[in-house]
Amino acid sequence: RLTLRMLFKDDYPSSPPKCKFEPSLFHPNVYPSGTVCLSILEEDKDWRPAITIKQILLGIQELLNEPNIQDPAQAEAYTIYCQNRVEYEKRVRAQAKKFAPS
Repeated sequence: RLTLRMLFKDDYPSSPPKCKFEPSLFHPNVYPSGTVCLSILEEDKDWRPAITIKQILLGIQELLNEPNIQDPAQAEAYTIYCQNRVEYEKRVRAQAKKFAPS
């Protein structure tokens, strides 16, 4: 089972939540720890207190569909995505099958 955990600090919405996949995903913008690398989730980049949870989730969904190769977080997934898209898609499909609800 794949879970996206959103962790909110006491000062939310002044600081962004931390979004983490458990277990981690094979994806160029997901750190090996499972933490999502997305600029709107970074206080020193694009985070604004007006950003809604819905906007965060839509941003993550878009990132999963269209990786941001300008900001890689996972070397292996990034390299395969850039060098062999067929192999990347194969790995992603296998991962989706593994975590699909039964």
